[in-house]
This record gives sequence, C-alpha cells and structure tokens, in this order.
Amino acid sequence: MAISARSLGLQHTRRRIARWRETRTHRGAPMPAALWAAAVALARQHGLYTTARTLRIDYGSLKKRLDTASPGRVPTPAFVELPTAARPSELGPCVIDLAASRDRRLRIEVTGVTMADLVLLTQAAWARAR
Repeated sequence: MAISARSLGLQHTRRRIARWRETRTHRGAPMPAALWAAAVALARQHGLYTTARTLRIDYGSLKKRLDTASPGRVPTPAFVELPTAARPSELGPCVIDLAASRDRRLRIEVTGVTMADLVLLTQAAWARAR
C-alpha cells in the first residue's frame, strides 16, 4: 500500500509525538509547542478529526488551538453607516418625523448641525415627549 505525499506529514508528526511520549519525564507533561504547531498546520490541511485520530491527540485540545491560531472571520455587518457630508458641520436641512402611535408624533426640523448632535437632539426630544 503506497503512502500519499499528503499523509507523509501526518506520519512524520505522528512519529515525532510518539518519540516525545517515550522520552517525556512524566505522564502529565504538556506536549511541546512545536508539536502542537505542527498538529495545527496539519489540521488545516487534513481536517480536525483526521489529524487528531492519526496523531492520537485530544480532538478538543487541537480544536481549541486551531481556533486560537486561526484568524477570526470578519462577520457580515448588519448595519452599514453611510458617510453624510465631507464636513459634518455642514449638514443640510433635515426633517425627522417620529411616530410611536397615532397620538404620539414628533417632528424635528434643523439646519447646520452635525449628525452626532442630530442624534442626541432626537433622543432627548423623543424621551421628553413620552
């Protein structure tokens, strides 16, 4: 049975781990960082389960190290802020209409305020209108 080039790395690292297990000073000694780094690299190529099973190491420990070593995925934003104006102090005329029910409405008309000031003004006015 021929060994594929892909599995050579797994077999080599498996032998390195076996050699470390034979020479470690005590049973609870932590595996060296270099061996974990090799295992993480192999898990990226071959997958977690195959790597953990072949190397005879703990799946959960390998998964934790892989998650820590991997760059996190950037989540898709749920909210995208659009730029308002080149100079925020030059916001044009704005009209904000708020309605919570038929009886509760608020209209704000302003000119020449920043977006931050407009948000604060709207929050304060809406809270006061309650």
